[in-house]
Amino acid sequence: HLPHHLVEAFRSTMEEVGDSDLILHIVDGSHPAPEEQLAAVREVIREVGAVNVPEIVVINKADAADPLVLQRLLRIERHSIAVSARTGMGIEELLALIDAELPRPEVEVEALVPYTRGSLIAKAHAEGEVISEEHTPEGTLLKARVHPELAAELAPFIPAKQ
Repeated sequence: HLPHHLVEAFRSTMEEVGDSDLILHIVDGSHPAPEEQLAAVREVIREVGAVNVPEIVVINKADAADPLVLQRLLRIERHSIAVSARTGMGIEELLALIDAELPRPEVEVEALVPYTRGSLIAKAHAEGEVISEEHTPEGTLLKARVHPELAAELAPFIPAKQ
């Protein structure tokens, strides 16, 4: 069991999880009771109201785990993957799974963003999928897939159709 102050610090960190697109729940596959670890963290996730955030259980240290425990975890946890940070096993598959699970921006925009609004370009890179970017005398010609909120911010810079 953890000291009370650590549990409270963990809980306050976990309160941010409710705003997440995806939870990567890392569990030590070599731990004698990984199911207890999972249950303890899930209890906090429940308490902070993040039960609707999709979760991938990442069973780390698969190279050091008891094969029977690993098989049991993979069977019980319907959305799980075994990895080893030490050997690299499963990392590529984990990255592909994360990519498949994250929400995709659904609005395609083409906008001529003035250089004075460069923060919008940075936001498109951070929150969207930039298809192309061209620097012109008038500003940055941006073609990207973004979420509706960012599309609304870019709307004033979408050129009228000729």
